Amino acid sequence: MAVCEVCHNDYELAFEVRAAGGAVHVFDSIECAAQKIAPTCINCQCRILGHGLQADGQFFCCAHCARAKGLSRSQLVDHA
Repeated sequence: MAVCEVCHNDYELAFEVRAAGGAVHVFDSIECAAQKIAPTCINCQCRILGHGLQADGQFFCCAHCARAKGLSRSQLVDHA
């Protein structure tokens, strides 16, 4: 069995996530995977599980949060 790197649960149905740069992570749930590897919104600190938005290396969960930090639509990049 494999051990989740977030909660340390030794679970027979654990899975691997291969990230950019060759990093390999082991998790026992989607929740643990999101906690470890999902980016965080710079404004509200929620985990970004969808496409989100980017500007100058900062991640936002939505346009509302980006506007709250003073960014305009033309400054944002959506990779959807």
